[in-house]
Amino acid sequence: MAAASGSVRLQRCVVSPAGRHTASLIFLHGSGDSGQGLRTWIKEVLNQDLTFQHIKVIYPTALPRPYTPMKGGISNVWFDRFKISNDCPEHLESIDGMCQVLTDLIGDEVKGGIQKNRILLGGFSMGGCMAMHLAYRKHRDVAGVFALSSFLNKASAVYQALQKSDGVLPELFQCHGTADELVLHSWGEETNSTLKFLGVSTRFHSLPDVYHELSKTELEKLKTWILTKLPEE
Repeated sequence: MAAASGSVRLQRCVVSPAGRHTASLIFLHGSGDSGQGLRTWIKEVLNQDLTFQHIKVIYPTALPRPYTPMKGGISNVWFDRFKISNDCPEHLESIDGMCQVLTDLIGDEVKGGIQKNRILLGGFSMGGCMAMHLAYRKHRDVAGVFALSSFLNKASAVYQALQKSDGVLPELFQCHGTADELVLHSWGEETNSTLKFLGVSTRFHSLPDVYHELSKTELEKLKTWILTKLPEE
């Protein structure tokens, strides 16, 4: 069920910058959530919206599709998985279809006057995985990538693409809770060390006693990192 580029416009929840818009942040939700749901969750954790003077924050919503880990039930997911494991093949057809749809979203920002090197891509859980595919396989000229409680499969197409790459790669900001029982901390750690080996500049932030969730500490660290990658002009 791959969506053809140009035929799909994702619903999006937008937090506008307080001042002049000179950069954009695309924040992808986890499986079964929505853009609005992620924005609300962040607001609850931080006691305020994730807002900036000059950065527009865009929370798109994944299209509903059959999801194999839910026995084919319909869910808002960026792509399908054969199972939630780092030791199985990726469902590349659905990942590539969504890369096309999200490329259109990046294109909308560029058409609006924002340069690619002033756009950050990232997400929580499956959203972080999607952002890594999007940045490292298709859009290496973005400002950076972030992945919260996320992982890549052992034989990921991202790793294969990076083996053939030269030139500068977007920096990765990665956080993971040590008590995560859904996406194991070790999967996130392994993803980080493999990307580092393949030339990605990255730091891995372990969050003690944090489950598969967003924490205030990581969101505050993330906000600081965002401002180093997208400073005011």
